[in-house]
Amino acid sequence: MTTTELQPRFDPRYVAALREVLEIAVEHIEEQHRTPATKAKMAETIVRSAADGVTDARDLLSHAVRAGAEGAP
Repeated sequence: MTTTELQPRFDPRYVAALREVLEIAVEHIEEQHRTPATKAKMAETIVRSAADGVTDARDLLSHAVRAGAEGAP
């Protein structure tokens, strides 16, 4: 089994929805934490959660906001 086979595949509409969740989540953290690094951390959290089976946008949003609340190192 290759690494590609282990990665989940998301269709373009789902990726667009995940991107929208990220944009909304960024709006929920303090401005000083809205850095590219924090946004990347939040995006990774969303994708990992979705890959683990989380499908509810509110849950994805909550996970992302928690991940970005303190910013990224």
